[in-house]
Amino acid sequence: MPSSNKKTVQITYYSHWGGLLQDAPKYIEQLPRRDLGSLVSDPSDQALLDLARLDCDWDGENLRCFSELSHPEIEFAPTKIVGIAGLLDFLQEEVQPSVIPWLIMIAQQPQTIESVLDRILTLFTQKGGKVFYWAYDEASRYMPCFKEGLARHLSVLVHDEMPLDETVAVDINPACIVHNRSWLANIVPYSYPFVGDARKQIVFLGSKLGFTPHRKRQVDYLKQHFKDRFTAIHDHSIPVNQRGEFGQYKVHFCPEGRTFTTPAMRYTHTDRPFWSGCVGQVPVVEDSKLGGRLQGLTENGLILRYTNGDLKGMVEACEQALETPLEQRKRIYDHFNENESIGPNVAQMIAEAVSG
Repeated sequence: MPSSNKKTVQITYYSHWGGLLQDAPKYIEQLPRRDLGSLVSDPSDQALLDLARLDCDWDGENLRCFSELSHPEIEFAPTKIVGIAGLLDFLQEEVQPSVIPWLIMIAQQPQTIESVLDRILTLFTQKGGKVFYWAYDEASRYMPCFKEGLARHLSVLVHDEMPLDETVAVDINPACIVHNRSWLANIVPYSYPFVGDARKQIVFLGSKLGFTPHRKRQVDYLKQHFKDRFTAIHDHSIPVNQRGEFGQYKVHFCPEGRTFTTPAMRYTHTDRPFWSGCVGQVPVVEDSKLGGRLQGLTENGLILRYTNGDLKGMVEACEQALETPLEQRKRIYDHFNENESIGPNVAQMIAEAVSG
């Protein structure tokens, strides 16, 4: 039974990969065997299916993080997931008087129900529901439903824009708690053991789409300098169940966001530095145009950065990372697991909203 001095929160995660309303453990358990053919435009395209599998599994890790939230002031009821097919059941679900229901949405997923978003959130909030939205890019400028169906219902907004579009900012619920954060790791803290005797090698993981002439110069330069101490992977991403294997490499050379299409995303670095830190690697990152998103981590010695276009500086940063002492690498590992993963941050923000 929930402790009498704690408030109980029931989280439901909306995902376009979801279906009927169901409990998180059931969904996660079935996910590896799920047939995604009916969810892509061309089920005969194996490359498309492979990308869908990567994205669907990555999204499933979000749910895993949300299903293992903890906070000293909150009792979290078992987490659920819902897709388009389960929204009616979600809205009709009875809410216990002692439970505060929360709906979590991320990135561009609200767009998948754009035509009914305002109506859904109106009905949900009318029965006491709270809405948490984590935007990984410029939602206020490039996602019309942010203004038309989302802003006025929000209880927590996490965004990567500075500033928000003024015409949208005025529509945000005045009681909404707003945080300026970029990507974090969708990893349950300490899911992967720290590898003390990691190889003194560097690994790069990036997409083929991001393999620009600038990136090719970097990779070629690293290959020439480090030879067999450098490994480059260009498969867009890796299955989430393989992320822990990267802990055997001491350094992760992380892609930056310079080639992203929206201005705010050019100042960030996706989630790569965050999950690489969570598996015990030393992240090395090229600075973004302004460099602000990772400045605090750099100043605290938790990542290493070099100036855009400075190939010698890039090598020096990688050499320094390879020589990182064991105790410092363990400090990086602990910091990222405790502070730079999505679960603890979401739990803290919900507790802040509930207590307010």
